[in-house]
Amino acid sequence: MENAQAALWVVAVLVVMAVVFDFMNGFHDAANSIATVVSTGVLKPGQAVLFAAFFNVAAIFVFHLSVAATVGKGIVLPGIVDTNVVFGALVGAITWNFITWYYGIPSSSSHALIGGIAGAAIAKAGVASLIVSGIMKTVIFIFVSPLLGFLLGSLMMVLVSWVFRGFRPLKVDKWFRRLQLVSAGAYSLGHGGNDAQKTIGIIWMLLIATGYTNAQDRAPPNWVVIICYSAIGLGTMLGGWRIVKTMGQRITKLKPVGGFCAETGGAITLFVATAMGVPVSTTHTITGAIVGVGSTRRASAVRWGVAGNIIWAWILTIPASAFVAAVAYWISLQLF
Repeated sequence: MENAQAALWVVAVLVVMAVVFDFMNGFHDAANSIATVVSTGVLKPGQAVLFAAFFNVAAIFVFHLSVAATVGKGIVLPGIVDTNVVFGALVGAITWNFITWYYGIPSSSSHALIGGIAGAAIAKAGVASLIVSGIMKTVIFIFVSPLLGFLLGSLMMVLVSWVFRGFRPLKVDKWFRRLQLVSAGAYSLGHGGNDAQKTIGIIWMLLIATGYTNAQDRAPPNWVVIICYSAIGLGTMLGGWRIVKTMGQRITKLKPVGGFCAETGGAITLFVATAMGVPVSTTHTITGAIVGVGSTRRASAVRWGVAGNIIWAWILTIPASAFVAAVAYWISLQLF
């Protein structure tokens, strides 16, 4: 009986850690949802975070749990996951998120989590414990999501510039200030739909490993879904102000029409990835879209040095979080 109670407490602590990660995900990635709409002056920061948080949570009614299934069942082989692996994964992801938030680096919470899961699993059972198809799907989209965001953002900008070429700039600006509310809402919807499901997936993985949920179940318990969407919405509402300036102004200067094109290109990318069950980085996606919009004016409109620093953070995220997760897994063996 005491062992059962102790095991339940361990699961409860890990669920809380996962929810904290989800909250940090929203807090860290709030800038992705609001940077463009704030930097163009369409919404004030306080209004923007409430707006984004609402759509983050509303995503619960829009998307199937395809990403949660990939994270929960498609990264590590059945039987490998235990409480120590989950602990290591969460510590690795949370640590990297905190470091990048502190230094204002817009890195990927998604890839920090995937790196954490992989690192802890490898520490336990070696590389053979990973499901190659699930890992490769995630790794491929490290490159696909920003490139698709870049392509869609730049194409949207070219198309809009061509359609509205005969209109007065003030009139175009007025229209796109309104349209940017639509694009920002769509992007926040995609952000909530993809990112909340990653945490749903790791809690689902934990519940399956500890016998609280059947591995054959097609969906996790409803309470997991509700808690995770609420946590990411709350994190977004409190905002990640250190990163807003980088995303909104330091990469390239944006006007409402550019913000609309970047958010629309990013939103389409997120909707496609979520439908395919791919856990992508909202940071990668919106950065690619912003760079795409800026590059349509001229190459010098993009501050490539800032973009280059961000890319280095992308490259380091998975190995860095995996290393921390492996160390945390070893520590957890001593604790639990």
